[in-house]
Amino acid sequence: MEFFERFAIPNASPLIYASMVAIGLTVVAIVIGLTYFKKWGYLWKEWLTTVDHKRIGIMYIISALLMLFRGGVDAVMMRLQTAVPDNSFLDAQHYNEVFTTHGVVMIMFMAMAFIIGMMNFVVPLQIGARDVAFPRLNAISFWLYFTGAMLFNISFVIGGSPDAGWTNYFPLAGTDFSETVGINYYMWALQISGIGTLMTGINFIVTIIKMRAPGMKLMKMPMFTWASLITNAIIVFAFPVLTIALLMGTFDRQFGTHFFASTNGGMDMLWANLFWVWGHPEVYILILPAFGVYSEVISTFSGRNLYGYKSMVASMVLISFMSFLVWVHHFFTMGHGALVNGIFSITTMAIAVPTGIKIFNWLLTMWKGKIRFTVPMLYSVGFIPLFTIGGVTGVMLAIASADYQYHNTMFLVAHFHNVIIPGVVFAMLAGLTYWWPKMFGFMLNERIGKWGFWFLSIGFCLAFFPMYITGLDGQARRMYTYSAETGFGPLNMVSFIGAGLMAIAFILIVYNVYYSFRHSPRNVGQDPWNARSLEWATPNPVPHYNFAVDPVVNSSEAFWDAKKNGHVLFPEKIKKIHMPNNSGLPIILAGFFFIFGFSFVFSIWVGVIIAALGIIGCLAYRSFEKDPGHYISREEILETEKKLGGASNEN
Repeated sequence: MEFFERFAIPNASPLIYASMVAIGLTVVAIVIGLTYFKKWGYLWKEWLTTVDHKRIGIMYIISALLMLFRGGVDAVMMRLQTAVPDNSFLDAQHYNEVFTTHGVVMIMFMAMAFIIGMMNFVVPLQIGARDVAFPRLNAISFWLYFTGAMLFNISFVIGGSPDAGWTNYFPLAGTDFSETVGINYYMWALQISGIGTLMTGINFIVTIIKMRAPGMKLMKMPMFTWASLITNAIIVFAFPVLTIALLMGTFDRQFGTHFFASTNGGMDMLWANLFWVWGHPEVYILILPAFGVYSEVISTFSGRNLYGYKSMVASMVLISFMSFLVWVHHFFTMGHGALVNGIFSITTMAIAVPTGIKIFNWLLTMWKGKIRFTVPMLYSVGFIPLFTIGGVTGVMLAIASADYQYHNTMFLVAHFHNVIIPGVVFAMLAGLTYWWPKMFGFMLNERIGKWGFWFLSIGFCLAFFPMYITGLDGQARRMYTYSAETGFGPLNMVSFIGAGLMAIAFILIVYNVYYSFRHSPRNVGQDPWNARSLEWATPNPVPHYNFAVDPVVNSSEAFWDAKKNGHVLFPEKIKKIHMPNNSGLPIILAGFFFIFGFSFVFSIWVGVIIAALGIIGCLAYRSFEKDPGHYISREEILETEKKLGGASNEN
């Protein structure tokens, strides 16, 4: 009995029980559906064991959309709880768990998955490669991310969710103040998914440096590829810091050490420093790929080359360097002296300069252009004013003395979302719509997409702009209730209405996929957007080998130049192509990592040992495994190209 009590949910409520039932019914329905339609074999052979970068990218994006729904439900519950004074929809403990899981899910398992999925699908196509440098490592990276996401999410129904905020500050995250296993879930879910992200960083740096098409020098790479290269460099430098911090926190909680304790020689501020040494570069890990997406979209739908290519590259390099020099602005109010606060205040303001350069470059790209207001372009144009407002309020927060007023208020919450939602969510939806024909061979409906954009944009403004006002009036963040005398009620109700409109936007986005799948024509042509970069030289959808012939490029907009200036992209004859085989090892390895993490969460040491042996066994098996790959014949390539209507045919 004692063994099963450790899995119990503390402070369980009808809401949690209803969620458990809903999750269980969903899983049962999926299993029954796959069994009835006899799709288990197809799912295993074509998706679960794939090493194709495109399918891995799509699985990342599907996972991100699921996590967007999961985190969005949390957001709506928070806004509902604070919509009226003295609300009892959530109690204090459940509110703590909801805002903690909302932050972690949205940052680590939604936004990160979205950008890595987009990089997976697009980067090899943009540089003329047939896959990433290490396809199996890429598959392992995805399954470790997915394992971490699932491990974190089951905390809601087994053992209890973490409740110390997404920043997980000690000593609040220590066993003295958080006795349940929720924080253990946080530690191990982020640790496992973080290992996968670090592998992704190494993989893509090697891919971009070593596998570019002939003629593609660094300064001829598309802007999204540049953004991906710099992002992955930040990942490689930043994520080991998070790895060590999580390991030290785990030792504090489960082995009685005192790294982050406030007694016995520990230092709770050490966690804050380590977390934000990773955490602020993490913001730019999210935003730089988004900048790359906007550069591609704005250039295409303005009908012009991107203005200031070199300055765009230089500004991203400068941002990546400066992102490691601003972390202390996250705790200006925690006891540093005026000198330290002053230095980091200056660096925080300075990092806005290269970002401002990019804003002006996008505006000048549109200037005198033939702008087409497609759905991707609407998201890109809407991003500019909304993100600028977020940037300006960031500079306000960078004033250390003023931050004593702004910090820990809803003003800060509004600023953060004012940067992340237009900066990341808008970009990923723009990129998803833009590259959708490459992924699936048909277009998303423009009319429904535009409705989704306007619901999301208006809902965003209604949800977060009132928080600036209530924050300046003194409404603290993380507070689950407030009294009517504060006067916060009306504006908080406006925020709740805005959250509802954003939820409708998500429903429209999902409905658009269903509607377009049923009604959109499949023969959309090779280049439905009149695009500019190399990936559009492939058929729709892209065949598993990407290019029938290795391309030879001469500019950052190779496809556009080939169309307009007669450059030959594919000078060689079609030959047989060597491709890697699929492998079940990544998902099996991830399964052992799941058992390892789950067992560690509950201190089930037998499970930890068995899973560790399984992990070692998988790695040992891989070291001896021979994978010669397989060849795709010339005849099969020609047949595929003819079927898809591709351009990569023999010249």
